[in-house]
Amino acid sequence: MQDTKNTIEKKWTRILGVNYLQLLFDDGTDLYITHHGLPFARQLEPQNHWTDKDWLARHSFKLPGSGTLYRIQTKPVDEVSKQIVLKWSRMGQDIPGETEVSDIAGAKFNSPFEEFGLVMELRDLARKYGKAVLTHKPLAIYVPRKFVESERIGRKSYWMQDLQESHREVTLDPNRQYAVIYEWIKGMDAAEAWKEGMLEQHQVCSLTERAARELAEKGFIVRDNKPHHIILRPSKSQGPVSDRNGQTLYALVDFELLERTPEHERRVKAARRSGYLEKQAKRFETDKQFPPDLHLVNIFGVSYVYGRVESTGGALWVVGKDPELFEYFLPEKWRESPKQNLSERGGTYDTRTKDNVHVVCRVSKVGNVPDVDELDREGAQKILHGYNSPFEEIALSFYLNRCGIPTVYPRAVYMSGHRRDEEKGGTPDNRRFRSHKHLITPEDHPILSLQHRYVTIWGYWNGPDECLAEKDEEYYKSIDALRACRCGIIDRDIYEACIKKTARRFSGVGVQALNLKGSHILLSLDKSRKLVLDDDGLPLIHVCNLELLRCMDGGAENGGSPAKSWLIQAGQKGG
Repeated sequence: MQDTKNTIEKKWTRILGVNYLQLLFDDGTDLYITHHGLPFARQLEPQNHWTDKDWLARHSFKLPGSGTLYRIQTKPVDEVSKQIVLKWSRMGQDIPGETEVSDIAGAKFNSPFEEFGLVMELRDLARKYGKAVLTHKPLAIYVPRKFVESERIGRKSYWMQDLQESHREVTLDPNRQYAVIYEWIKGMDAAEAWKEGMLEQHQVCSLTERAARELAEKGFIVRDNKPHHIILRPSKSQGPVSDRNGQTLYALVDFELLERTPEHERRVKAARRSGYLEKQAKRFETDKQFPPDLHLVNIFGVSYVYGRVESTGGALWVVGKDPELFEYFLPEKWRESPKQNLSERGGTYDTRTKDNVHVVCRVSKVGNVPDVDELDREGAQKILHGYNSPFEEIALSFYLNRCGIPTVYPRAVYMSGHRRDEEKGGTPDNRRFRSHKHLITPEDHPILSLQHRYVTIWGYWNGPDECLAEKDEEYYKSIDALRACRCGIIDRDIYEACIKKTARRFSGVGVQALNLKGSHILLSLDKSRKLVLDDDGLPLIHVCNLELLRCMDGGAENGGSPAKSWLIQAGQKGG
């Protein structure tokens, strides 16, 4: 019996909402195993079914249908074998007969990851709402290393390009074949049952319509719905097995053309946003179980969910303790979405993610020397301090909020996978990288590396998280103080009063703003577009830029900076 000695790596990955144990073999083969397949992981390894041609010839047979699929008995491992169905994916190919059958006009074959994601969703919904839609269990996705010209497979470049853009968590190779592996379901399909005399023709039609109707009730359709996809089990009375109400029991197979109904697609998007808002409001209160690829870490007193980003080779720290928030901030959710620039020099923009979450992304300047006049007193102070790291910014945000100085909500820190370019002219500022060197990831890498770029992600200010979780609507519209002055919403005196009050409040809690501008503070407009005021009658302010805030020296017990003491106690070593 062959063992797993040719497996060179195992890792957990999440693709389109499904967790997989990914096995990478030394010949370049990949196997993605679902939680349904984990008990049979050894049996599912390719050498235990597909790649041993002698075994395959004696323990498999090709199943009927327009696709290429096989029923296979795996080799026994620990005296246990498994009956599986292996079907080669037709993603990127034209659908046979598409121009002749209106039901499949405009449809496309799912990728294996789309197919498994939809099947898992269907199974979960069926359990959640009672009456189940039975399907065969998705066990694994098999990707041989062997390269094949995409034209030989029949893949169209435009189809593959669309699929690749929607699969940022994994690279879909147009020159590799993909197979889905399901558990075999005992029985016969409805068309075969008619041939065997188990069903009359009208019963087959009625059952096919019923299956489509019950699938639609769960929010799904199969564009090539047909009797071959309905599996029945013969009873002792020669008819199909029925439930307690006398209805024929059936299971569905073949989901390469499964898709959500338009109504369900809208519900899914709305539910994801609603779920996101609820999770954000309780992001530090959860005790949910972490998957193996995510870790709870603490940096400068702030809790994060940390994980690697498979799609880019980077890393992501999501503020809070809820592992389910992690996927909302993966770069594939926001990197390619339409953006609006918020900064005259660039690097700050707002966007809506694919889950309809409004965020502000800012490219961190850590490691850059501030572009100021070093002979100017204020400029010299900025150079002496340098730009805060993303983790310092977020820690300061929590400190200021704790002191009653509201800031926008910090959401996440993303580290790019690619190496950063050498800065043109001048020497990079390495001080933060040295001061953070004791802070490491669970893989023992520095959290701050001069070789990568960092993006901080902030919530777009439109109301408190608690209110949004209770009712999703735009409570406030934000506008920075400088723009508000330019637009005539506030006059110059109010503008200057806002700047002075913010600087004074900073100083009162041991923080110095080295570069405080009107564009660094947000004002709020209510639903009637009136300014929201604080207790002093001035506009309510939220700080939105913390990259050049400095914790003043000295301990609180000596009349110095409580901010500095707090950061040191939270874990800062130097810097």
